[in-house]
Amino acid sequence: MKPPQLGMDPVEGDPIADPPNAVSAWNLANALTVLRLALVPVFLVVLFHGSGHDTSWRVGAWAVFAIASVTDRFDGELARRRGLITEFGKLADPLADKALVGAALIGLSDLNELPWWVTVVILVREIGVTLLRFWVIRHGVIPASRGGKLKTLLQAVAIGLFVLPHWDWLRDIAWVVMIAAIVVALATGFDYVGRAVRLRQTGRAAEAAA
Repeated sequence: MKPPQLGMDPVEGDPIADPPNAVSAWNLANALTVLRLALVPVFLVVLFHGSGHDTSWRVGAWAVFAIASVTDRFDGELARRRGLITEFGKLADPLADKALVGAALIGLSDLNELPWWVTVVILVREIGVTLLRFWVIRHGVIPASRGGKLKTLLQAVAIGLFVLPHWDWLRDIAWVVMIAAIVVALATGFDYVGRAVRLRQTGRAAEAAA
């Protein structure tokens, strides 16, 4: 098992930072990841049923989103506990996460449930952080921070609340959580930029010294 570069320890909850093991890609952890990907189109079909205004179908969409979000918790935990970390899982897990969140945000904006600026801000942040991590991957990994994990939690809760049927008091709570998610997302995004620049500088200095 290859250790992460530059002496950085794998971080719990960060699939990119965890070293892959020589195990088959056909395992329970990856099956949960694939299930999450498969639930994305199911979620969209249920969300848009009846033009998105059928109360029972909106609750169904929330249930699908909740199940898909829960698999994100269990696939990573299983992979680490049972030594099932694979190259496929490292690529598919963040892809499934972003596909689910992106589909939910775009779907809600298309239904006029969520302003497009919220969707754009969150997706630009997510894509930007992913590109940053691949930009510096030859020098090492950027582990997930606690702020990043908090952002993920707030984001999932906020989206879930927006997916539920229109109840005024619930929508007020949804906006509070969503604003908190956006603030944390932007703060951690800037933090990732700083960490990426420092990691790249350290890596290039090490290469030059070698």
